[in-house]
Amino acid sequence: MVARQLVILGPTASGKSDVAMAVARARAGREIVAVDAMQVYRGMDIGTAKPSVEDQAAVRHHGIDLIAADSDFTVADFQRAATASLDDIAGRGATALLVAGTGLYLTSIIDGLTLPGEWPQIRAELAQNADDPADLHARLAALDPAAAARIEPGNTRRLVRALEVCLGSGRPFSSFGPGTGAYPPIVTVQIGLRWPRPLLAERVERRVHTMVAAGLVDEVGRLLSAPGGMSRTARQALGYKELIACFDGDCSLEAAIADIVVRTRQFAVRQERWFRRDPRIRWIDITDDPVATVAPVVEEHLA
Repeated sequence: MVARQLVILGPTASGKSDVAMAVARARAGREIVAVDAMQVYRGMDIGTAKPSVEDQAAVRHHGIDLIAADSDFTVADFQRAATASLDDIAGRGATALLVAGTGLYLTSIIDGLTLPGEWPQIRAELAQNADDPADLHARLAALDPAAAARIEPGNTRRLVRALEVCLGSGRPFSSFGPGTGAYPPIVTVQIGLRWPRPLLAERVERRVHTMVAAGLVDEVGRLLSAPGGMSRTARQALGYKELIACFDGDCSLEAAIADIVVRTRQFAVRQERWFRRDPRIRWIDITDDPVATVAPVVEEHLA
Protein backbone atom coordinates (compact mmCIF):
# COMPACT_ATOMS: atom_id res chain seq x y z
CA MET A 1 0.00 0.00 0.00
CA VAL A 2 1.30 3.48 -0.87
CA ALA A 3 2.02 5.58 2.23
CA ARG A 4 0.09 8.86 2.42
CA GLN A 5 1.94 9.95 5.57
CA LEU A 6 5.62 9.40 6.27
CA VAL A 7 8.05 10.68 8.90
CA ILE A 8 11.64 11.73 8.18
CA LEU A 9 13.36 12.21 11.52
CA GLY A 10 16.76 12.73 13.06
CA PRO A 11 18.88 15.05 15.17
CA THR A 12 19.62 18.64 14.28
CA ALA A 13 21.99 19.06 11.30
CA SER A 14 21.32 15.52 10.08
CA GLY A 15 19.91 16.70 6.74
CA LYS A 16 16.32 15.57 7.21
CA SER A 17 14.89 18.80 5.81
CA ASP A 18 17.03 18.48 2.68
CA VAL A 19 15.77 14.94 2.18
CA ALA A 20 12.15 16.02 2.62
CA MET A 21 12.53 18.87 0.12
CA ALA A 22 14.12 16.58 -2.47
CA VAL A 23 11.33 14.03 -2.08
CA ALA A 24 8.59 16.68 -2.12
CA ARG A 25 9.99 18.29 -5.27
CA ALA A 26 10.18 14.93 -7.04
CA ARG A 27 6.42 14.63 -7.44
CA ALA A 28 3.41 16.92 -7.11
CA GLY A 29 0.99 16.44 -4.24
CA ARG A 30 3.60 16.09 -1.51
CA GLU A 31 3.54 18.56 1.38
CA ILE A 32 5.85 19.05 4.36
CA VAL A 33 4.78 19.25 8.00
CA ALA A 34 7.52 20.64 10.25
CA VAL A 35 7.53 18.92 13.63
CA ASP A 36 9.76 21.36 15.46
CA ALA A 37 9.13 23.12 18.75
CA MET A 38 10.74 26.40 17.66
CA GLN A 39 9.88 26.74 13.97
CA VAL A 40 6.34 27.54 15.12
CA TYR A 41 7.52 31.06 16.06
CA ARG A 42 7.33 33.88 13.54
CA GLY A 43 10.59 35.75 13.12
CA MET A 44 12.73 32.90 14.44
CA ASP A 45 13.97 31.92 11.01
CA ILE A 46 17.75 31.64 10.88
CA GLY A 47 18.34 30.01 14.25
CA THR A 48 15.66 27.37 13.73
CA ALA A 49 16.80 26.56 10.16
CA LYS A 50 13.30 27.33 8.95
CA PRO A 51 12.61 26.48 5.30
CA SER A 52 13.65 29.31 2.99
CA VAL A 53 11.17 31.52 1.19
CA GLU A 54 12.10 29.72 -2.02
CA ASP A 55 11.47 26.28 -0.50
CA GLN A 56 8.12 27.39 0.89
CA ALA A 57 7.16 28.72 -2.54
CA ALA A 58 8.10 25.44 -4.19
CA VAL A 59 6.48 23.08 -1.65
CA ARG A 60 3.57 23.71 0.67
CA HIS A 61 4.70 23.72 4.31
CA HIS A 62 2.73 23.33 7.53
CA GLY A 63 3.69 23.73 11.20
CA ILE A 64 5.79 26.89 10.80
CA ASP A 65 5.09 30.53 11.69
CA LEU A 66 2.08 29.61 13.79
CA ILE A 67 2.49 32.18 16.56
CA ALA A 68 4.36 35.36 17.53
CA ALA A 69 7.65 34.96 19.38
CA ASP A 70 6.27 36.76 22.44
CA SER A 71 3.78 33.94 23.09
CA ASP A 72 4.15 30.55 24.71
CA PHE A 73 3.31 27.46 22.69
CA THR A 74 2.60 24.03 24.15
CA VAL A 75 2.63 20.44 22.96
CA ALA A 76 -1.17 20.51 23.04
CA ASP A 77 -1.20 23.62 20.83
CA PHE A 78 1.04 21.87 18.33
CA GLN A 79 -0.98 18.67 18.46
CA ARG A 80 -4.14 20.56 17.53
CA ALA A 81 -2.47 22.53 14.74
CA ALA A 82 -0.67 19.53 13.25
CA THR A 83 -3.74 17.31 13.40
CA ALA A 84 -5.73 19.94 11.52
CA SER A 85 -2.98 20.20 8.89
CA LEU A 86 -2.78 16.42 8.45
CA ASP A 87 -6.55 16.18 8.10
CA ASP A 88 -6.45 18.93 5.49
CA ILE A 89 -3.64 17.23 3.55
CA ALA A 90 -5.41 13.87 3.61
CA GLY A 91 -8.70 15.48 2.61
CA ARG A 92 -7.07 16.81 -0.55
CA GLY A 93 -5.53 13.44 -1.39
CA ALA A 94 -2.00 14.75 -0.89
CA THR A 95 0.92 13.08 0.87
CA ALA A 96 2.30 14.41 4.17
CA LEU A 97 6.04 14.33 4.83
CA LEU A 98 6.57 14.98 8.53
CA VAL A 99 10.05 16.37 9.22
CA ALA A 100 10.65 15.70 12.88
CA GLY A 101 13.32 16.85 15.28
CA THR A 102 11.18 17.31 18.40
CA GLY A 103 10.39 13.83 19.64
CA LEU A 104 7.57 14.69 22.03
CA TYR A 105 5.76 16.72 19.37
CA LEU A 106 6.02 13.81 16.94
CA THR A 107 4.76 11.32 19.51
CA SER A 108 1.79 13.55 20.28
CA ILE A 109 0.73 13.25 16.64
CA ILE A 110 1.47 9.70 15.57
CA ASP A 111 0.49 8.11 18.90
CA GLY A 112 -2.34 10.50 19.76
CA LEU A 113 -1.14 11.27 23.27
CA THR A 114 -3.73 12.34 25.82
CA LEU A 115 -2.25 15.58 27.11
CA PRO A 116 -3.04 16.92 30.59
CA GLY A 117 -4.13 20.49 31.28
CA GLU A 118 -2.01 23.44 32.37
CA TRP A 119 -1.58 25.25 35.65
CA PRO A 120 0.46 28.39 34.86
CA GLN A 121 0.71 29.65 38.44
CA ILE A 122 2.12 26.36 39.68
CA ARG A 123 4.50 26.22 36.73
CA ALA A 124 5.71 29.76 37.45
CA GLU A 125 6.35 28.91 41.11
CA LEU A 126 8.28 25.78 40.13
CA ALA A 127 10.29 27.69 37.53
CA GLN A 128 11.39 30.24 40.16
CA ASN A 129 13.02 27.40 42.09
CA ALA A 130 14.36 25.44 39.14
CA ASP A 131 18.05 26.12 39.72
CA ASP A 132 18.50 22.64 41.20
CA PRO A 133 17.20 19.95 38.79
CA ALA A 134 18.23 17.26 41.28
CA ASP A 135 15.77 18.68 43.81
CA LEU A 136 13.01 18.78 41.19
CA HIS A 137 13.74 15.17 40.26
CA ALA A 138 13.62 14.12 43.92
CA ARG A 139 10.26 15.87 44.39
CA LEU A 140 8.88 14.17 41.30
CA ALA A 141 10.19 10.78 42.43
CA ALA A 142 8.26 11.19 45.67
CA LEU A 143 5.03 12.11 43.85
CA ASP A 144 5.30 9.98 40.72
CA PRO A 145 8.14 7.43 40.64
CA ALA A 146 7.10 6.16 37.21
CA ALA A 147 7.40 9.61 35.63
CA ALA A 148 10.68 10.32 37.42
CA ALA A 149 12.15 7.10 36.02
CA ARG A 150 11.40 8.25 32.46
CA ILE A 151 12.79 11.79 32.76
CA GLU A 152 16.50 12.58 32.77
CA PRO A 153 17.49 14.21 36.10
CA GLY A 154 18.94 17.22 34.27
CA ASN A 155 15.92 17.94 32.06
CA THR A 156 14.53 20.89 33.98
CA ARG A 157 11.76 21.72 31.54
CA ARG A 158 10.23 18.24 31.59
CA LEU A 159 10.63 17.96 35.36
CA VAL A 160 8.79 21.25 35.88
CA ARG A 161 6.01 20.12 33.54
CA ALA A 162 5.60 16.76 35.29
CA LEU A 163 5.48 18.40 38.72
CA GLU A 164 3.04 21.02 37.44
CA VAL A 165 0.64 18.27 36.36
CA CYS A 166 1.06 16.26 39.56
CA LEU A 167 0.41 19.26 41.77
CA GLY A 168 -2.27 20.87 39.61
CA SER A 169 -4.34 17.80 38.77
CA GLY A 170 -3.79 15.80 41.93
CA ARG A 171 -2.93 12.85 39.69
CA PRO A 172 0.43 11.33 38.76
CA PHE A 173 1.80 12.70 35.51
CA SER A 174 2.31 9.11 34.37
CA SER A 175 -1.43 8.39 34.71
CA PHE A 176 -2.28 10.40 31.60
CA GLY A 177 -2.32 7.58 29.06
CA PRO A 178 0.58 5.27 28.21
CA GLY A 179 2.86 8.25 27.70
CA THR A 180 6.03 8.42 25.68
CA GLY A 181 7.34 5.02 26.75
CA ALA A 182 4.70 3.06 24.83
CA TYR A 183 5.17 2.18 21.17
CA PRO A 184 1.90 0.76 19.84
CA PRO A 185 1.62 -0.43 16.24
CA ILE A 186 1.12 2.42 13.77
CA VAL A 187 0.64 2.65 10.02
CA THR A 188 2.92 5.70 9.71
CA VAL A 189 6.36 4.84 8.32
CA GLN A 190 9.27 6.44 10.18
CA ILE A 191 12.66 6.86 8.50
CA GLY A 192 15.54 7.93 10.75
CA LEU A 193 18.82 9.56 9.67
CA ARG A 194 21.80 8.28 11.66
CA TRP A 195 25.31 9.75 11.39
CA PRO A 196 28.52 8.69 13.14
CA ARG A 197 28.72 11.06 16.09
CA PRO A 198 32.02 12.76 15.08
CA LEU A 199 30.66 13.56 11.61
CA LEU A 200 27.42 14.93 13.07
CA ALA A 201 29.43 17.08 15.48
CA GLU A 202 31.29 18.59 12.53
CA ARG A 203 28.02 19.27 10.72
CA VAL A 204 26.62 20.97 13.82
CA GLU A 205 29.62 23.30 14.09
CA ARG A 206 29.46 24.24 10.40
CA ARG A 207 25.74 24.86 10.70
CA VAL A 208 26.14 27.18 13.69
CA HIS A 209 28.79 29.29 11.97
CA THR A 210 26.66 29.42 8.81
CA MET A 211 23.73 30.73 10.87
CA VAL A 212 25.88 33.40 12.48
CA ALA A 213 27.18 34.48 9.07
CA ALA A 214 23.59 34.63 7.80
CA GLY A 215 22.60 37.17 10.47
CA LEU A 216 21.52 35.19 13.54
CA VAL A 217 22.83 37.85 15.94
CA ASP A 218 20.78 40.58 14.25
CA GLU A 219 17.73 38.30 14.21
CA VAL A 220 17.92 37.82 17.98
CA GLY A 221 18.37 41.56 18.47
CA ARG A 222 15.26 42.32 16.41
CA LEU A 223 13.18 39.82 18.35
CA LEU A 224 14.31 41.19 21.71
CA SER A 225 13.58 44.78 20.73
CA ALA A 226 10.16 44.03 19.23
CA PRO A 227 7.03 44.91 21.26
CA GLY A 228 6.48 42.03 23.64
CA GLY A 229 9.99 40.67 23.16
CA MET A 230 10.35 36.90 23.37
CA SER A 231 8.32 34.50 25.48
CA ARG A 232 9.80 32.24 28.14
CA THR A 233 9.53 29.28 25.77
CA ALA A 234 10.99 31.06 22.75
CA ARG A 235 13.95 32.26 24.80
CA GLN A 236 14.94 28.64 25.45
CA ALA A 237 15.62 27.94 21.77
CA LEU A 238 19.17 26.89 20.97
CA GLY A 239 21.18 29.77 19.62
CA TYR A 240 18.74 32.33 20.93
CA LYS A 241 19.26 31.52 24.61
CA GLU A 242 23.03 31.86 24.32
CA LEU A 243 22.89 35.09 22.32
CA ILE A 244 20.35 36.58 24.72
CA ALA A 245 22.96 36.07 27.45
CA CYS A 246 25.40 37.94 25.20
CA PHE A 247 22.96 40.84 24.76
CA ASP A 248 22.48 40.91 28.52
CA GLY A 249 26.23 41.38 28.94
CA ASP A 250 26.81 37.99 30.55
CA CYS A 251 29.34 36.81 27.96
CA SER A 252 31.17 37.81 24.79
CA LEU A 253 29.90 37.03 21.31
CA GLU A 254 32.73 34.55 20.79
CA ALA A 255 31.83 32.74 24.01
CA ALA A 256 28.15 32.69 23.08
CA ILE A 257 28.89 31.13 19.70
CA ALA A 258 31.11 28.51 21.33
CA ASP A 259 28.30 27.74 23.77
CA ILE A 260 25.84 27.32 20.90
CA VAL A 261 28.11 24.75 19.27
CA VAL A 262 28.58 22.76 22.47
CA ARG A 263 24.92 22.84 23.50
CA THR A 264 23.68 22.01 20.02
CA ARG A 265 25.93 18.95 19.95
CA GLN A 266 24.58 17.94 23.35
CA PHE A 267 21.04 18.48 22.12
CA ALA A 268 21.68 16.28 19.08
CA VAL A 269 22.76 13.47 21.40
CA ARG A 270 19.57 13.85 23.43
CA GLN A 271 17.49 13.76 20.25
CA GLU A 272 19.20 10.55 19.17
CA ARG A 273 18.56 8.97 22.56
CA TRP A 274 14.88 9.87 22.39
CA PHE A 275 14.39 8.46 18.92
CA ARG A 276 16.50 5.34 19.53
CA ARG A 277 13.95 4.11 22.04
CA ASP A 278 11.31 3.75 19.33
CA PRO A 279 11.60 0.28 17.75
CA ARG A 280 9.26 1.30 14.91
CA ILE A 281 11.87 3.54 13.24
CA ARG A 282 13.80 2.32 10.21
CA TRP A 283 17.30 3.75 10.56
CA ILE A 284 19.48 4.70 7.61
CA ASP A 285 23.20 5.10 8.28
CA ILE A 286 24.79 8.08 6.53
CA THR A 287 28.41 9.08 6.07
CA ASP A 288 28.18 11.51 3.16
CA ASP A 289 25.16 12.80 1.24
CA PRO A 290 21.86 12.43 3.16
CA VAL A 291 19.69 13.13 0.11
CA ALA A 292 21.41 10.55 -2.09
CA THR A 293 21.34 7.99 0.73
CA VAL A 294 17.87 8.48 2.20
CA ALA A 295 15.61 9.83 -0.58
CA PRO A 296 15.54 6.49 -2.47
CA VAL A 297 14.49 4.72 0.73
CA VAL A 298 11.67 7.20 1.26
CA GLU A 299 10.56 6.73 -2.33
CA GLU A 300 10.25 2.98 -1.74
CA HIS A 301 7.34 3.73 0.59
CA LEU A 302 5.77 6.45 -1.53
CA ALA A 303 5.98 4.92 -5.01
